[in-house]
Amino acid sequence: MEIILLEKVQNLGDLGDLVKVRPGYARNYLIPHGKATFATDENKAAFEKQRKELEQADAQRLREARLRAQQMENLVIELTRKAGEEGKLFGSVSTIDISDAVNGRGLTLEKSEINLDEGALKTLGEHDVVISLHPEVHFSIKIIVTAEE
Repeated sequence: MEIILLEKVQNLGDLGDLVKVRPGYARNYLIPHGKATFATDENKAAFEKQRKELEQADAQRLREARLRAQQMENLVIELTRKAGEEGKLFGSVSTIDISDAVNGRGLTLEKSEINLDEGALKTLGEHDVVISLHPEVHFSIKIIVTAEE
């Protein structure tokens, strides 16, 4: 299925690109979230009329993401969890726990912006977690998981 990207999508393309994706990805994610539209002749013409506005909106999102990244630069979050003697947690630290901890400090972080490539954190210690605020803005924060007394 061919679509027109209405914003930059990581690992897919830039604003205005015509890309081919699987129909389910387009129908269930890209189009409902406003990231793309079907590549019909009418939509292509409408996109060209809106291109400047969409580029300005994308530039504004990029500026906001860079500002948020500066605010979270060198951020260290310490979380306390119950753990066994071997350093394994009884449970895990998920994206929800991390976003709640960051939001508790007066910053804004959505759970969808947190990349836990290997899944939830299940061990004690320091973990570097990658945050993606925009397809062009990535940085790490340090999560320190300690055991409850």
